[in-house]
Amino acid sequence: MKIVIIKYNAGNIRSVLFALERIGAEALVTDDPDLIINADKIIFPGVGEASSAMNYLKDRKLDQLIKNLHQPVLGVCLGMQLLCTYSEENETHCIGVFNETVKKFSPGGDQYIKVPQVGWNNIYDLNSGLFSGVPQKSYAYFVHGYYVGLGETTIAKTEYVQPYSSALQKNNFYGVQFHPEKSAFVGERILKNFIQL
Repeated sequence: MKIVIIKYNAGNIRSVLFALERIGAEALVTDDPDLIINADKIIFPGVGEASSAMNYLKDRKLDQLIKNLHQPVLGVCLGMQLLCTYSEENETHCIGVFNETVKKFSPGGDQYIKVPQVGWNNIYDLNSGLFSGVPQKSYAYFVHGYYVGLGETTIAKTEYVQPYSSALQKNNFYGVQFHPEKSAFVGERILKNFIQL
């Protein structure tokens, strides 16, 4: 099985590689269109800022390539957000797989809610084979200041400021707002499930 991690100017690729190694999987990190197109599974990770990441993808025409992939694709954190239509982060037009807008958390007058959300939070209403064997209200690790609201492509929810989508799915595209590579056994199970899809 050929697993590819899409290389672009966003961090955390090494931690994704290590997480895959822990479950006995190897992956190639590349921005080569031919290698991406011919992969069996594709992981689209990301830690960083939306507009600069999209500029990198557009310069290499990877935005259109990603949108037209037919094999299972997993967007992680910023990767999930870039699969949406638009992000409020620097008013960025994104890839447009999910017809969703990425919004900035606005805690209002609650001084106890910090943005970004950093740390462990639970995921619930799990509704996809991606979460096979993952108990409801399992904890996953999050680092983000922007979120996707609830919609028809929501397959998992989390609550921080308000309920939001901690995972999305449309056809062969999956996205998780949390970091499975940093989410201990829950994250490992999700990565295994993705590889077995």
